[in-house]
Amino acid sequence: MKKPNRLFSIFFIFLVIFITGCSAGSEEKSADMADSNNAKMNSAVSSGGEQAKLYNGENDKSKQAADSAKIIKVQNQMVIYQADLQLRVKKFDQTVRLLEEKVIKYGGYISESNVSKEGSEQVSGSIMIRIPQKHFQTFLHDAESQAAEVLQRSITGQDVTEEYVDLESRLKSKRVVEERLTTFMKNAVKTEDLLKISADLGAVQEEIETIEGKMKYLENQTSLSTINITLYETTVVVPSLDKDKLNTWEKTKKQFMKSINMLLVGLSGLVVFIVGNLPVLAIIFIIGFFLLYYFKKRKSNQGQD
Repeated sequence: MKKPNRLFSIFFIFLVIFITGCSAGSEEKSADMADSNNAKMNSAVSSGGEQAKLYNGENDKSKQAADSAKIIKVQNQMVIYQADLQLRVKKFDQTVRLLEEKVIKYGGYISESNVSKEGSEQVSGSIMIRIPQKHFQTFLHDAESQAAEVLQRSITGQDVTEEYVDLESRLKSKRVVEERLTTFMKNAVKTEDLLKISADLGAVQEEIETIEGKMKYLENQTSLSTINITLYETTVVVPSLDKDKLNTWEKTKKQFMKSINMLLVGLSGLVVFIVGNLPVLAIIFIIGFFLLYYFKKRKSNQGQD
């Protein structure tokens, strides 16, 4: 009697274990099926989202590109340096020549040069120089060392790092838009769609060119610094000795000849006056002779009375 009871107990335990195992397997299978369904649903949603993005445009991609571009870091600060110097120099031409040699030495160039003179006592001029930024301070010291006096020194710096990073971000975003529009154009079937995409692509490419132009300008301004130098040379003019005025013998001969000429001119004028007025003088002489004869005769008659 005890043996059948023991077998029944063992059978019951195995039955419970079997039912429990089947139940666990069913739950795991249900879980796996649920996970599979969820994955399929997520895939469908993702696929639908991608199609919606392709249909509606590239705004999300552009926004992501812009956000990723905003974290771009420029290794070096981009600063536009400009200096203005006013120098008084002893020798204008020599100073200009030395400055030109320094410009060539540091790999720069002269973009503008003007020279003006005020009479013979003052010479001034201005030079606009573009010099690599790494030689900016060195060139300033070299230029000031050529001056007898520094009249004015002004240095300004404009940090354009943020502006450059913003332009770089916009350029990256526009590149993404350009690439997507190019893909859309290749897949376009309708002429109307093709024309619209082509117009949008042209506008984006124009914006890209504008941004690239601004970036190149900033790169040029930051890589080369501008230095405006105004030079003044004031000289004291000493009048030279006039050797002609110090030659006494020559002056004496000139004065003697002048006196002879004046005498000859006077005699010549007298001769011309007499000869030219001889008829008139002859009449005057005759009238005077008769008057004199008349008065003498009358005086002699009065003396006899």
